[in-house]
Amino acid sequence: MQEQMMLSLPEEIVLLTLDDETGRAIGRQGLATSIALAGAVLMELALAGRVDTDRNRLELLDRSPTGDAVLDAGLALLTDARDSRGALMLLAREEAGLRPAVLSALLSRGLLRQVDGRVLLVFPERRYFKPEDRPEPREVRARLIRSVERDDIPEPREALLLGLARATALLPLLLPLELLAARQERIALLARLEALNRSVSETVGDLYVTRLRSV
Repeated sequence: MQEQMMLSLPEEIVLLTLDDETGRAIGRQGLATSIALAGAVLMELALAGRVDTDRNRLELLDRSPTGDAVLDAGLALLTDARDSRGALMLLAREEAGLRPAVLSALLSRGLLRQVDGRVLLVFPERRYFKPEDRPEPREVRARLIRSVERDDIPEPREALLLGLARATALLPLLLPLELLAARQERIALLARLEALNRSVSETVGDLYVTRLRSV
C-alpha cells in the first residue's frame, strides 16, 4: 500500500477547489480560488515561522527558504507588505504564477492527472483530475466534512482550511447543503478557534467581498 503524503495548505486548497467530476476550478469566475489560495500561502508561511500577522500588521520573521517552491515564491512577494490585507492582495495578484506551481507539484507527486482538450472543438482547455488510486486528493474534502459533522476539536490545519473555505463562500460547493444548514454554529466556532484563522480568514473574507462587488 502506498504511503499517503502530507499536503500543504495551498495544495489542499487547490485540491478542494477542483471539481471531482469535471476537473475544473469551482467558485465564481475563479475569484474564490484565487483569494483562498493567497490565504493558504500566508497561513502556511505563518505556520512555518516565516511571518507573524494579524488584521492590522504583518512582520517578516525569517526570510530563509522553506524548501517549498510555492511558499518561497510567496515569501519573496511579501517584502513590502505591511499588513495581512496588503499581503493577500500581493499573493492573489500573483495567483497566475502560484497556482500553476501548486498544480505542478501535485502532478509530480501523482496526486493529479492532467488532461488537455478543447471547448467547442476550438478553445484549448486544461483540466486536472484526481486519480482513483490515490486517496489523498479526495480525503481533503472528506476531512473537512468530518470536522463539521463531529463535535470534537479538529486538527489546527483542518480548522484553518475550513476558515478559508468559509471566508471565500466555498462551503456551499464543498459540503452537503443539509449539513451546512444544520451546523452553522459549529462552523462559526471552528473558524474562531485559531488566532491565525481569525486574523487571516477575516481579512480574506473582507477582500473577497470587496473584489466580488467590483466584478
